[in-house]
Amino acid sequence: MPYKITVNGAEHVVDVDGDTPLLWALRDVLGLTGTKFGCGKALCGACTVLRGDSPIRSCATAIEEVGDAPITTIEAIGDTPAGKRVQKAWLDLEVVQCGYCQPGQIMSASALLASNPHPTDREIDDAMSGNICRCGAYVRIREAIRRAAAHGAEK
Repeated sequence: MPYKITVNGAEHVVDVDGDTPLLWALRDVLGLTGTKFGCGKALCGACTVLRGDSPIRSCATAIEEVGDAPITTIEAIGDTPAGKRVQKAWLDLEVVQCGYCQPGQIMSASALLASNPHPTDREIDDAMSGNICRCGAYVRIREAIRRAAAHGAEK
């Protein structure tokens, strides 16, 4: 069955079963491979995208659940003010080690700063909870979020 979805500002029609995970529609149908498959159970955060302004796990969100809300993936998060600051901070602080979890980390961090421009460490930890980094780059991730928040405050 065809489903109309808006991804990164462009409208698409994907002809998939309604229970197809959004992740597979993004990767296999639309060719947007920046969003990663990690666990398939919404536990690791590698597949995080934004539905509207909210981070969701695309591996556990059926295409029929997307509705009219726009989807933003890692490919377009740099077009948002918070996403641009987060990506710059990630590069400046060399956060990435293996990089596999980073699209999901960046999506969650961008959603946090878009809704809360001056988060406390506790708010950062809460927002990033569920985004697993097997390399253990959590200290650099938090520092990058702080830096992105500080750069947002300067503007």
